[in-house]
Order: sequence, then structure tokens, then C-alpha cells
Amino acid sequence: MLDEPTMTSSNGGAQFFDALGDVQSDSLLALIAMANADTRPDKIDVGVGVYRDGAGNTPILRAVKKAEQLLWNSQQTKSYVGGHGDRRYTELLRPIVLGRHADDERIAGLHTPGGCGALSLGFKLVAAAHPDAKVHVGTPTWPNHVPVIEAAGLNIVQYPYYERLQTCIRFDAMMAALESADRGDVALLHGCCHNPTGADLSDDQWRQVVDVVSRRGLIPFVDIAYQGLGRGFAEDAAGLHALFDACDEVIASQSCDKNFGVYRDRVGSLWLKTGNAAGTKRAMDHVVQIAREMWSMPPDHGAAAVRIVLDTPELRADWDAEVGEMRDRINRIRGAIAAADPRLAYIGGQFGMFSMLPVTPEQVRKLREDHAIYMADSGRFNVIGMADAAIERFIAAVVETING
Repeated sequence: MLDEPTMTSSNGGAQFFDALGDVQSDSLLALIAMANADTRPDKIDVGVGVYRDGAGNTPILRAVKKAEQLLWNSQQTKSYVGGHGDRRYTELLRPIVLGRHADDERIAGLHTPGGCGALSLGFKLVAAAHPDAKVHVGTPTWPNHVPVIEAAGLNIVQYPYYERLQTCIRFDAMMAALESADRGDVALLHGCCHNPTGADLSDDQWRQVVDVVSRRGLIPFVDIAYQGLGRGFAEDAAGLHALFDACDEVIASQSCDKNFGVYRDRVGSLWLKTGNAAGTKRAMDHVVQIAREMWSMPPDHGAAAVRIVLDTPELRADWDAEVGEMRDRINRIRGAIAAADPRLAYIGGQFGMFSMLPVTPEQVRKLREDHAIYMADSGRFNVIGMADAAIERFIAAVVETING
């Protein structure tokens, strides 16, 4: 007689999903929940990674709001956009993301659900082509990089990138690690506005990285999620463009979530270069098939708004101005923090929304308990995560805490 199955009905006993273990909670999501539960009126949440204006709000950009109104008036259907997504959206992004390489037929792009969608597609493509390839990831990095790579079934090799207490890039150690990588391995690089440290490679350091990547036959995978919020659109993509110059094969994930402020709409793109146009088409055919298995076709509302902004001269000009305003505010707050204490001066030489304070997890806890200031245990904080009225109090609390 066959054994009875161990799975029983919902009335009791062992259940189908009992085999699942506990999930390690996402520390950032837990931090957001903790901050939301704090009823102190003067709390400062610099843990969540969204842009906030002088009033402490995350606004809808003027150009995006007008584009959405145009979309509401003109859109005639909600039918599918196809596996490639909004092709006009991708075409309009080409000169922004690719710069002088915009006309290179060896480079193709695809509309994705946010930067995460682009990362997932790119690493799944790597796994399909070379499942034994190792992915070299700098530490620290954006927390979701590792699970996305592991979900693709790829092995990770960590290399040193930044020393938090010394507030500097560990460039020699990084270069030594990349020099030891095997041909065909993948090097994950942040295009600009490094998350979580804010410490970007200098132009000279980029030249050295490009040299070792091309010379060692590594595949560069560039995550460029904050273009325009560091030094400017062209400047922020200079490292990516140099890799396109030097390498026959390049992968890049891009996000519009930050520089268009469309976080919840999840708007991104994946870019791929191979040695020739036919190879790129074949690889992109695989990308479309992988996307079909994941989300079939991407959501369109946010990408349609971005497309309208970029396709309408007056909205494009206003968007350029708004990104400049955001960048100026980021740099102004960085300057204020840097000027407050010599130990924080390094923050003024960094770029983008994030930086890491030279504090211990215990000091982070004291900031939370004594001052209602919320940030990650690593000391990573969102430079632009507070209203103008809160900046002085934030700086005073941080300096007090560092002093012990």
C-alpha cells in the first residue's frame, strides 16, 4: 500500500508551505517601518532613498506632471506595449545614456520595470550565456545587488571598494582584485553617485579600471541609477562611455526612477553591446525571451510619461532645469554638512544622494533613540532625505554623537 502523503488539509497537521524557512527581513524595510511608527514630530528619516525638497516632500516633477496630463488627454488604448516595451522611450534615452555612442548599432536597449528589472534581466542573460562566470562585486554595494545576482544562479566574488571609517575608496585593493579576475568574469561597477557611499571613482581611476577590465577580458556591468544627480548627465556617464570605447561587450542597467522622480512607476532600461550588430540582436532576442518569462511585457505609464517629457522640447527643457535644481540642492546640503566639522569634510567631495557616516551601530542607535534620526546601521544616510529646516539639527546631532 502507498504511504499516506504528509501534506494535510487546512484543518490541521502539516501544511504544504511549512517546508519554507524564515526569511531574513530586509533591514531597510524594517528601518522604514520603525521610522513610520515613531510619533515624535521632529523625526528625521534619512534611511529611505528618495529625493526630498526643501519642505521635506518627494514631489512629482513639473515636467512629469504635465506629461501625465498630456498622456491622460491623448492615450487611446491600454493594450500591451510588446516585449521590448515602449520603443520610442528607449530611442529617446539613447543619447542620454550612451552619449557619443548613441549611433552605435552594436548597442541595443530595452524598456524594463525599473533598474531592478534591468539588473535581473542582465544577470539572467549572463547566466544563460556563461553560468560559471563569477560576478565581482565591490563592498559595500547597494544591498539588493547580491540577492539579484544570486537569484540568477551566479557566484559572487567580493572586492574591497570603500573603507567607511577612513572615508576613502580602497582603490589599490580594488585594482588588485580585478587584476586577479578570470577572463569572462563580470565586474559590477557603479556608474555614478555610488550607493551607499557617495564615493565615485575619479576620472583617472576610471581610466585605470577601464584598462584592467578591457585588458583582462572582463565583462563590465554598469549600474547607472542616478545619472544627472552627481555632476551632470555627460559627466556622470563618463565611465560608462569609456567602457563602450574600450570593450566589445558591455552591459548597463539604467533607471529613470530617481532623475524623473517616478519611483513607484518603476521605469528603467537595459543596454547591451556585443562585438557586432548581429550578435547584439541575438543576445537581445534572448533578453526578450527572459523578460517574457518574468513579466511578459513591462508596465507603460511611467515610461510613457518619460517619453512625452523627452519628446516635447519645452518639457525636456523644464526637466533638465529640474534635475539641475535637485543636483544643486544635493550639493548644497553636502557642503553644509562638510563645513560643520573637519571629520565630515569628505562628504563635500562626494556625489549623489548617499554617504556613510563614520559611526558605529551603537551610535546609530543613539541617534535614533535620542534624536529621532533614522539611518542604516552602517551609517549610510540619504543626504537629501530631510527638509531644509531639519539640516541644522541633523548636523548638530551627528557631531554630538561622533564626539561621544
